[in-house]
Amino acid sequence: MSLDHASKIVKHQTLTRDAFLGGKLTVTQPRHGFRAGLDSVLLGAAVRDDAATLVDLGAGVGTAALVALADRPGLSATLVESDADTAALAEQNLATNGLADRGSVIRLDVTAPGRQREGAGLPADHFDAVIANPPYFEAGKGTPAVTARLAARQFAPESIEAWVKTAATHAAPGGEAVFIFPAQSLHELLAAFHLRFGGIAILPFTPHAGEAATRVLVRGIKGSRAPLTLLASRALHEEGSRAFRAEFNAIFRGEGRLDW
Repeated sequence: MSLDHASKIVKHQTLTRDAFLGGKLTVTQPRHGFRAGLDSVLLGAAVRDDAATLVDLGAGVGTAALVALADRPGLSATLVESDADTAALAEQNLATNGLADRGSVIRLDVTAPGRQREGAGLPADHFDAVIANPPYFEAGKGTPAVTARLAARQFAPESIEAWVKTAATHAAPGGEAVFIFPAQSLHELLAAFHLRFGGIAILPFTPHAGEAATRVLVRGIKGSRAPLTLLASRALHEEGSRAFRAEFNAIFRGEGRLDW
């Protein structure tokens, strides 16, 4: 569902209140610009079951972290977001969904120097899980509808390397880093992961069976020496239909997790 929602937090923008996980979560976000959706839910559902501490890098309004928190009562989360208005919405979303006691928001650039990140409250070698849905349209490519979407989705060539470096710094030994990314840019993400993680697993998603992958989840384990695993691709939709396959329908309704 979507309902116009007036707020002083984001000026000059219309906000919507959107239901996730079959209504278990309500997320307030700007109507225009980058909006949380399928990617955010898949990312939150991909967190390993035994994680006790999570950091969401570039959290936006907090959807991925909220999804992870909703299904894992023992999990606590730190949301990192550089934009002040967006960070305020993330705080509001934690409170609205009764998760303020298990989540906090830090206003910080993911690529800030290490001392600045630690001073802001991000300790090194600490988090069981680090997740990110980083910007992925290269400058000059794509046709974002508005300036806000452009800013949220662009990155310089060296930026993804910096995001992965930050993830590796703050993951605990044996902890996981999980990124969701477009399949066509996998080589950039994989090169950065290979330098800092082992036990890398790649899960491709296709719209329908037999089609090319459009999204990938990439997971790496800090300190692991296990080889890379390319998992079988998974189709999101039933053949010849826009309906989600049962596995994903359960996830999007808040009745299942991503088993990978």
